[in-house]
Amino acid sequence: MSYAGPDFEPPQPRRPRRGPLTVALAALVPGALLGWLVYETVGGSGDTGGPDRASTSTSASAAPTEPTGDGKQPGPSPTPTASAPAASGPLKGKVVVIDPGHNPGNFRHPSEINRTVDIGTNRKECDTTGTSTNDGYTEAEFTLDVAHRMRALLEKQGAAVKLTQDGDRPYGPCVDERARIGNEAKADAVVSIHADGSGAGNRGFHVILPGSVRAGAADTRAIVAPSRDLGERVAGRFVAVTGSAPSNYAGDGGGLVTRKDLGGLNLSTVPKVFIECGNMRDSKDAALLTSGAWRQKAAQGISEGIVSFLRG
Repeated sequence: MSYAGPDFEPPQPRRPRRGPLTVALAALVPGALLGWLVYETVGGSGDTGGPDRASTSTSASAAPTEPTGDGKQPGPSPTPTASAPAASGPLKGKVVVIDPGHNPGNFRHPSEINRTVDIGTNRKECDTTGTSTNDGYTEAEFTLDVAHRMRALLEKQGAAVKLTQDGDRPYGPCVDERARIGNEAKADAVVSIHADGSGAGNRGFHVILPGSVRAGAADTRAIVAPSRDLGERVAGRFVAVTGSAPSNYAGDGGGLVTRKDLGGLNLSTVPKVFIECGNMRDSKDAALLTSGAWRQKAAQGISEGIVSFLRG
């Protein structure tokens, strides 16, 4: 996902062109350093098997998608897709919101997703179409798949899990609404799932943390510290489980980037981070992102980071 400005290419929804990601480099922090040390220990780049996006048998957690919307403008958000009643487990009583980036139907609604919304510091586009691999596997497909796998894993730990969208609405939600869903759920942790659209040769994951913002409707001061804790734990477990290295083009080698220009973070009042799981435009990363086995590892790594954060 590129965060810098509109990113819509109406006639070609499965092959949107992406510009290089513009990022703010963050200093290497202890949690990220620990994650990198784990990476050095496990070595390798994870599952390098070929694409198997057509297979769903590897996903014990994949949930059926809700019925598609009727194509009308959705107006206020429906009740976010929620998990079944939480089972007993170490996370019983905890609420986790998973925010699958973009929406498979965004490309059909250019005027809606290109309209601007208030993100506190300025106005920004409602949403974007997201990126895709060169073979047309879209970021929206990827994020929903990983979200489904995470939901199953976290429910087994006893958490109540909500998704901001499950392909069950024609487009969106907008970035301000995505933040609002987590806030209204009083979530103990929110993670927004993405994959990047940077240039070939740019590889690895990075976790985006909220910077300290106080402007308009945005005030992140109370969530900066807990969000960093969440992000460090997610980064560390992601390295350990997937074997993927931190980004070689964002985050100063530590896999952590602080941003003040993302509405989903600026407007959050609960601990929240984004994770870019890899670069869809690099062939080696794309081979991982399109592998069901690797996506299961990604879901496990992110989930383990959330569990670590919530258990303290």
